[in-house]
Amino acid sequence: MRSPRLWPLVVTLAVLLQTRLPAEEAAQYQRPSPALAALVDAPLPPAALLAPGRTMLLLMDRREAPTIAELAQPELRLAGWRINPATNGPSRALTYAALRLQPVGDGPERRVTGLPEGAALADCQWSRDARHIAVSVIRPQGIELWLVEAATAQARRLTGPILNGATGADPFVWINDTALVIRRVPEGRGPAPVAPTVPTGPVIQENRGTRTASRTYEDMLQDAHDEALFEHYVKSELATVSIDGALERIAPAALHTRVTPSPDGRYLLVEKLHRPYSYLVPATRFPTQITVLEGGRQIYQVADLQLSENTTTGVRPGPRGVQWRADAPATLSWTTALATRGESKDLKRDAWLMLAAPFTGKPVEQQRFEYYVQSITWGDDSLALVTESWQRTRTQRIWRVTPGDAKKAPELLVERSSLDRYNDPGRPALTRNALGRMVLQRSADGTKLYFFGAGASPEGDRPMLDEFDLATRKSRRLWRSAPPHYEEFVAFLDSGLTTLLTRRESVEEPGGYCIRSLSDGRITPITRSPNPYPGLSGVKGELIRYKRADGTALSGTLYLPPGYKPGQGPLPTLIWAYPREHLSADTAEQVNAAPEKFTRISVTGPLPFLLAGYAVLNDPTMPIIGRNGAQPNDTYVEQLVASAQAAVDELVRRGVTDPKRVAIAGHSYGAFMTANLLAHSTLFRAGIARSGAYNRTLTPFGFQSETRNFWQAPAVYAAMSPFNHADKIKAPLLLIHGEADDNSGTFPVQSERFYAALKGHGATTRLVLLPHEAHGYRARESLLHMLWEMETWLDRHVKAAPAAPKP
Repeated sequence: MRSPRLWPLVVTLAVLLQTRLPAEEAAQYQRPSPALAALVDAPLPPAALLAPGRTMLLLMDRREAPTIAELAQPELRLAGWRINPATNGPSRALTYAALRLQPVGDGPERRVTGLPEGAALADCQWSRDARHIAVSVIRPQGIELWLVEAATAQARRLTGPILNGATGADPFVWINDTALVIRRVPEGRGPAPVAPTVPTGPVIQENRGTRTASRTYEDMLQDAHDEALFEHYVKSELATVSIDGALERIAPAALHTRVTPSPDGRYLLVEKLHRPYSYLVPATRFPTQITVLEGGRQIYQVADLQLSENTTTGVRPGPRGVQWRADAPATLSWTTALATRGESKDLKRDAWLMLAAPFTGKPVEQQRFEYYVQSITWGDDSLALVTESWQRTRTQRIWRVTPGDAKKAPELLVERSSLDRYNDPGRPALTRNALGRMVLQRSADGTKLYFFGAGASPEGDRPMLDEFDLATRKSRRLWRSAPPHYEEFVAFLDSGLTTLLTRRESVEEPGGYCIRSLSDGRITPITRSPNPYPGLSGVKGELIRYKRADGTALSGTLYLPPGYKPGQGPLPTLIWAYPREHLSADTAEQVNAAPEKFTRISVTGPLPFLLAGYAVLNDPTMPIIGRNGAQPNDTYVEQLVASAQAAVDELVRRGVTDPKRVAIAGHSYGAFMTANLLAHSTLFRAGIARSGAYNRTLTPFGFQSETRNFWQAPAVYAAMSPFNHADKIKAPLLLIHGEADDNSGTFPVQSERFYAALKGHGATTRLVLLPHEAHGYRARESLLHMLWEMETWLDRHVKAAPAAPKP
């Protein structure tokens, strides 16, 4: 391992040496109070996968938090991917411990048997006929492919540990009901390349006058040895595997990243990377060849995309979003950016093209769009939906198009701001066609579509199901969730579209899947989950509303500790927030809350501290609004402080918060917010900032929704960087960061240098680097220690602080 890879450990050691800590704190992980510690081991609700035919649910039981020993296994960080060299798969995959089959309707639940004891289960896919489920099983020496017979709930192994999951994408996909295509480790592959002990020369990068502005990325390739490792672990052969285990190679080793069979199973759409690589951008921007194979033989090349290092200006040149039409046996569809300039409304930025098998003619241009195409949802030759968007104005449009007639002009169905939650039509309901692919669900006469979504409203989210008339372009509400439950649509269960599969919960009930009849409102539960947090029984979030000084309406969800009684007196309080940019006050003032949902406790969020006696204001709106042609961030600090002031004032007015004992905290951009609020206000007794970025000159080509670079707006970057104002921070600030942070821009050095700046100015501060943790923390030991750090910090600097004098 080269010295740059050891740097986080060196920094951790240096911090421990320069800061005197009690021996037990410096030497080992700590545990919070028992009530908080119990939350780390609370069971999570299962994930669910509905079978084709919609008669069965596959329930996937989530594994407990991994141990630090699991995270400490060897890991390669190459071109944006994190690879476990022992398994040739992702090093941080989310996995399951067990599988269960639950009929939708009558019938007992059945546990899938035959799987290896204690194995980590990853990718699960139903076959189109719903008779089998393919599962990848992660073993110590590699990834195996297993098959579950739905009729018997019995699993059996199809292959040895040969699957290649290095890219993080599913290493297999069904071709038809009886066979799958897999990406496998090349047969006879030798040992991994060994790093040279003596360098053969310097590492050189060069640019010859080309503008290639790139955002900051983690885990990039660093030298020729990294390139060799990247090729060794990412290369895979393509092979087919039948349900009886017969394996046949169909394509030689290459850097395959995606393989998609055509709906008729005759062709394969294949994407593979090739040189030259980059040390600035991840593998997703490397040169990419997109081809069509038939029987393992290449018959058509869609594109050979060049290396794309310019990640801040528009979309990648060349074909984009290449996919099979879901409603045709073998027809390709893609969009490509047009060479355009300016902001004219008549300007077209994207062209949409199609080409049908046998791929011997020229692609047919279907339509051109003013903005960039975001997605295409297929119906049939007479109907598809195309969604386009423009980031600069947050404009989003949904068009009705006619795939079978390229000359027919598209029809605009919806135009709105992507930030406008109240007018979000939701997502279209889908159904499975004869080819086994998901297409638009339509009424029996074909004149109506169905949309479902969060149903955001001033009262909070109330999930809904709407019927959309294609002729009148008007919606009719078929159903809406109503208090005291929070219920969301999953799928239609019958051809008459009167029976729904929903997921239902309430403040008191974790909930589960149900069958709902639209005709009579009858509800039949299918699955149930026990309350995993008995110590928080009865805790309910209250949607509160208030205004900041400029009149902007704000809201948040207030939680009070178990057993809190009105009149008990003001409490120490934790505010946990995440600012968001808006282009108008209309969208900034919209409520983003779900008061009827079960109070699920994320141990990485603020709610565990209810058990430590704190009031919690969760996700109060902190809108940063662009007004009168200005960019939102031009007045970031002023708006941020005004929003925080309004939140504290409202909590004090309600009598639940002691104004002298309030903490501010957040993760990522919320950590950035925390540092800024401590630098520019005296509202808070202490702060906790996790995995943030504090010096915007280290992200010079944009961050969050800021599209200007540092050289275009140096004053904005300077004003927004709390690092520049470290001398103003007087309140105690706890900094926590994963030493293996994988998020763009939030390098651990951001916290390290900010800590050094605070320490240099005599601030009360503490830096905690969690070994092996990425942007989100996962290991059980890390989660327990994080809670201990936060609880200790809050108790020492907030709860123990002198209370405000009584009025």
